[in-house]
Amino acid sequence: MTPRLDADDAARLQACVAGGGVAVLPTDTVYGVCCDPEDERAARRLYELKGRPPARSSAVMFFALEHALEMLGELSQGERLALQVLLPGPLTLLLANPALRFAPACRSDPATLGLRVPRLPDALAALGSVARPVMQSSANISGQPDACALTEVPRSLLDRADLVLDGGELPGTPSTVIDLRDFDSDRRWHVLREGALPRDAVQEMLAPLR
Repeated sequence: MTPRLDADDAARLQACVAGGGVAVLPTDTVYGVCCDPEDERAARRLYELKGRPPARSSAVMFFALEHALEMLGELSQGERLALQVLLPGPLTLLLANPALRFAPACRSDPATLGLRVPRLPDALAALGSVARPVMQSSANISGQPDACALTEVPRSLLDRADLVLDGGELPGTPSTVIDLRDFDSDRRWHVLREGALPRDAVQEMLAPLR
């Protein structure tokens, strides 16, 4: 039987991140590891656990689209329209970050924000109540395969994380990465990594906005 997360799990995740902890969690694609996107000490610890190069940016994940739209008040009308047709979903969207938010996640490219809003399956729907975003990267050693089950997450990560949530087996294909930084000015977009959502599907979703 697939494990089902509940309100207590969501509260534990929120408390862990708010307290400066690092958590392993399921998403709509692969298992991730996360922390507070505004806590540099937590971010350094997450990077150390993964062996991730310290200059490389990570995504910021909101668990509900309305939370992202509310917090990111500087989004342009074009960006908001794009987010509303693309999200939630198995995507990472690169956006301009004029407010220079979430510096611990953006690292050496503070002018760019990588945004994730997962389409949570029923078994993970309780996470939708987590109001604050998390800084999120895949739960693996940097450069190694992604994990679609907890048994595939490196033991060193599981043992040193402050919280581990079991969501059962996940689809296993990472998010598609789309660069939307030119979308507001001229409706241009670029797929930087084709993953769980094919490029043709992205094109079909964005076509009405051109």
